[in-house]
Amino acid sequence: MLYVIIGEDVENSLAQRLAARPAHLERLHALRDAGRLFVAGPNPAIDSNDPGDAGFSGSVIIAEFDSLEAAQSWADADPYKAAGVYQQVTVKPFKKVLP
Repeated sequence: MLYVIIGEDVENSLAQRLAARPAHLERLHALRDAGRLFVAGPNPAIDSNDPGDAGFSGSVIIAEFDSLEAAQSWADADPYKAAGVYQQVTVKPFKKVLP
């Protein structure tokens, strides 16, 4: 089943985010390579694809896991969480309807 993982950044976390990004992307690439990643990306803190120093307010990942518990466990091990980038992480089942 698909699950959405919503990470909400602490304020002024751009430096921590950039430092942890390689490890974060490595895990996402592993999901992609396993055919389990539907979509992933950050939420710019301002209305721009390149927010510069404004940074990001969070991230969204939609991926396939065997259970809610497995998705939560994967999210709990995210390098952004360990680096203090995320203040909160929400994991929910996701049902794709469109397109």
